[in-house]
Amino acid sequence: MFRNKVAVVTGGAGGIGKTIAEEFKKQGAEVVVVDQKSGADFMGDIACEDTLCDFAQYVIKKYGRVDYVINNAMLTRGGLSECSYEDFNYVLRVGITAPFMLAKLFMPYFSKGASIVNISSSRDRMSQPETESYTAAKGGIAALTHAMAVTLAGRVRVNSVSPGWIDTAFRQYGGADAVQHPAGRVGNPLDIANIVLFLCSEKASFITGENICVDGGMTKQMIYHGDFGWEYKV
Repeated sequence: MFRNKVAVVTGGAGGIGKTIAEEFKKQGAEVVVVDQKSGADFMGDIACEDTLCDFAQYVIKKYGRVDYVINNAMLTRGGLSECSYEDFNYVLRVGITAPFMLAKLFMPYFSKGASIVNISSSRDRMSQPETESYTAAKGGIAALTHAMAVTLAGRVRVNSVSPGWIDTAFRQYGGADAVQHPAGRVGNPLDIANIVLFLCSEKASFITGENICVDGGMTKQMIYHGDFGWEYKV
């Protein structure tokens, strides 16, 4: 399906990004991973503009085109209590600015039928305490998705995927951890990779500007203390 297609994956040396890269390779794609971790095709900090420019030049010099960009790289620096001004903006540069700049840099080189998939999070719509840096970036990339989908209409489809609880080590969970999900289990990276590859395929040619939540149904579940076995401990 993806034979000889060029797929760029940020943060693809570990976790969800690594699985996405591996699944593209299995389908015959030429995959280019940028990450700060060893094992990447191009090592660098995508929070830095120079790194983004150098990486884009590397990809274009080697392949001359881009078919898919998967913006997966992300981190957290905490929330209101401990996150500094510099840390907050660093997270935004990785999570929002880098995807924007890569789209801008690759814009003249996107192939016909190209696709961008941004990895957001179910935290773009719900939160836990002290997660402001991560949540702001994930909410931002979800909004950037539909903006870019309109700007690139007719040239590049742009969608985002919002994972819920994904165990990147593929551990199996039982008990409450599993059954609290309407799907009956905790997610793993293949759950995200499968939807990413679908969104890049011709089967998804009528889908753009969407943010698809892949969380086992958790964000659709209404929870109140005392109802259906749920209990809030004070």
